Amino acid sequence: MKKIPKDLPDCTVFLLGKAYQKAHGEFKKRLKPFGLTNIQHLVLEGLWYQDGVTATELGKTLILDKATLSGVLDRMVEGGWIVKIQAPDDKRVSRLYPSDKANRMKTELIEVRKQANDDLLAGFRPDEQILLKRFLWDLI
Repeated sequence: MKKIPKDLPDCTVFLLGKAYQKAHGEFKKRLKPFGLTNIQHLVLEGLWYQDGVTATELGKTLILDKATLSGVLDRMVEGGWIVKIQAPDDKRVSRLYPSDKANRMKTELIEVRKQANDDLLAGFRPDEQILLKRFLWDLI
């Protein structure tokens, strides 16, 4: 554990922000060879969990707002990562699916995420890892 100066103000928001920067930055480096961003990887994992959902349904599952998700989905379609298919019963609705390219890389990309998680939590005992994850879920 890093030595913390005694006179440093106690600021949970700052600590969470710095932890986010560290985790996000490390995962970003690992995804760079694939040409994916962190949020794009999150979208793929969401679609591997449940494909054929609408953007609204995916946004609810991933806790992402519509404005953020819209641009991400467009870039992922352009990059060949996902496919949008109009619902046969309602042409106004598009359903989202991982592309063949994404499905071919599924195992490798999930392993990259798992390894990033393991490396991030390596300094914690198993019970601490469980508590940390529970506390983070409680915050969102």
